[in-house]
Amino acid sequence: MSLNERISQVIEYSNFTPSEFADEIDVQRSSISHITSGRNKPSLEFIIKIKSRFPELLWDWLVTGEGEMLKSELPEITVDEEEAHDDEKEKGRPTPLPDLFTMMNTDDEFGADEMEADVPVEGPVESVISAQSKAQEKISDSQRLENSADQIISQAIGNQTNKIKRIVLFYENGKFESFEP
Repeated sequence: MSLNERISQVIEYSNFTPSEFADEIDVQRSSISHITSGRNKPSLEFIIKIKSRFPELLWDWLVTGEGEMLKSELPEITVDEEEAHDDEKEKGRPTPLPDLFTMMNTDDEFGADEMEADVPVEGPVESVISAQSKAQEKISDSQRLENSADQIISQAIGNQTNKIKRIVLFYENGKFESFEP
């Protein structure tokens, strides 16, 4: 099965229309039709967006087509396999990490340990608002850097003790003018 066919299968699995699927994973609708028709191959970013939206999909299946499509279709570990894992631990071989969500028996258990634990209360946390107001104070204390061209010229003309050699005006569009009296 090609990658494009697997993506078509994911769209069917999601029960979305192709345009709804595109909106759901935040890609252009045309890219879905190009990929499902076989015109284009999906990018890594495209596949990551699918995996982020549908975490129950297995990477191996999505990328290579090997194995099962969904995590829930994985075989259960038997007692014999668990003992084999223990033997591997003793021999110093790494064992695969369990999926955090498969460790939960029911949705009712989710967060139960966290609610029972006493969380120590520390001192007051610094407020974001106070940091913003300090920054605003610094801005209001600073001097304005921008002067209009008329103010600069009038200051230069008023300074008759120094003779003006050249006046250069820089414009926002990148152009400039130079005046020599």
